[in-house]
Amino acid sequence: MIIVPVKEGENIERALKKFKRKFEKTGIMRELRARQAYVKPSIARREQIKRAIYIQKLQQQEE
Repeated sequence: MIIVPVKEGENIERALKKFKRKFEKTGIMRELRARQAYVKPSIARREQIKRAIYIQKLQQQEE
């Protein structure tokens, strides 16, 4: 359960923004989307390798 402390007189939009940020950090939506369909372990591993290669290329381009 996510608890967002709201100070006296604090704007509701600001509190909602804090809640959304905390909710995003928990990764609940990411996990729900991942659970919608089964992904074979071999395909998941392949995707992970592709992602790592892509990130590595980006880091090499920065240098």
